Amino acid sequence: MTDLITVTASETNLDAIAAHTGRVVIFVDAEGKLDQAGRRVNRLSKGALERFVGSDAFSDMKAADTTDLAWPAGMAASAVQIIKLDRRADAPTARKAGVQIGKAIGAGDVLVMAGSAKHADQITLGALLRAYQFQDHKTAEPKTFGALNVMANKPETLDGQLAELRAIAEGVFFTRDLVTEPANILTTTEFADRLAALTALGLEVEVLEEDALEELGMRTLLSVGQGSASPSKVVVMKWNGGGDEAPFALVGKGVVFDTGGISLKPAGGMEDMTMDMGGAGVVAGVMKTLAMREAKANVVGLVGLVENMPSSTATRPGDVVRSMKGDTVEIINTDAEGRLVLADVLWYAQERFKPTGVINLATLTGAIIVGLGHDNAGVFSNDDTLCADFLAAAGLEGEGAWRMPMGPEYDAQIKSAVADMKNVGTRAAGSITAAQFLQRFIHDGMPWIHLDIAGVASVKADTAHAPKGATGWGVMALNRLIADTYEA
Repeated sequence: MTDLITVTASETNLDAIAAHTGRVVIFVDAEGKLDQAGRRVNRLSKGALERFVGSDAFSDMKAADTTDLAWPAGMAASAVQIIKLDRRADAPTARKAGVQIGKAIGAGDVLVMAGSAKHADQITLGALLRAYQFQDHKTAEPKTFGALNVMANKPETLDGQLAELRAIAEGVFFTRDLVTEPANILTTTEFADRLAALTALGLEVEVLEEDALEELGMRTLLSVGQGSASPSKVVVMKWNGGGDEAPFALVGKGVVFDTGGISLKPAGGMEDMTMDMGGAGVVAGVMKTLAMREAKANVVGLVGLVENMPSSTATRPGDVVRSMKGDTVEIINTDAEGRLVLADVLWYAQERFKPTGVINLATLTGAIIVGLGHDNAGVFSNDDTLCADFLAAAGLEGEGAWRMPMGPEYDAQIKSAVADMKNVGTRAAGSITAAQFLQRFIHDGMPWIHLDIAGVASVKADTAHAPKGATGWGVMALNRLIADTYEA
């Protein structure tokens, strides 16, 4: 488990700057005007800051860009980190500035001279989100991060926000840790155990085992995991922070490892399939955040946990399986397994909880990466209002999302000669036909979004809020959606 850095809020004390032995962070606006902390640093460093601010290097910096003055004369600090940021910068820019702090943080403590910055909370959140490194399986001494002391003119405001900021970051870190874990560690049983431990935060957690899933008729989900020695499971997490209203439902694909089954994937890159449970990881992270900040809403999170392996008991291409809904599915490709997991869990979520709306998340198709790359998740929806609310939340949180088309004209691709539908169409519009498949398991009139997060769940380069690897994409957007739409 990856811990957050320690953050405290305190009142601005200019006298602390000279003696601080770690990093000191100051903010300078676009015109080069120094605030009180900047003027103190400039005096201590015998004008070094003023000379830098007057240089072309500073002029060329964009908002939230940063540079270091290493081992400044007249100060005990190892470095002064200068961030170009207007005092009244908007929230996304302030968070970007905080990411720069988290990116540069080392073992020493960091003194952040936020002063009268409008969005000290977003500066802090950015630092929390970026100061992440998964080290659970390193044998060397783990890298440690120093603590963050954010000095502000009104520290009581930031102090009152810290619990919620930590709840958001804890949810993101939980998702990143789950997505990063290797499959020999994060088995279906281990995954379920980690979710069951969330009861300590006030969540109600129920684990449905294979016999219960068989009795419920979740045969499409069970068909995915029947080639693996790891038992398939469905985990239900309930947060009851609202009134008597029906809950909002989040559903996640949790394929802890995907070989492709009998339709075996190529060897190259298969190691990345430890992240094929990314949808379930996001649902888990959101539920943790909601519980930690005691959200005033009713939300249920359901995840289908399976492992897709080839064996003598594995599902074969050409098999026909009956879903919990009762529809039959011809399995054309066992590597199109995520939609089979989601089909049963989506139907179960609606039948049992009668939710006000449903959002499912899955690392579902390579086609969405071809279409949108690694900057945006694919958004498919049957409801313009819910979709607009989610896209607004994602935009405010800086998590890329792009609405994709749907329509009955795509259904011909998944028409089967021997069953009600096929689980995969042709290569054309692969992410759309996957969404069309899922829509068949949504009740008439149920507001629904399918999020294909294959391109954003884990990436090979740094992102806006994370180092390369698991991103935790979606936790912040869904948390904001709940806060702005359902708690309000």
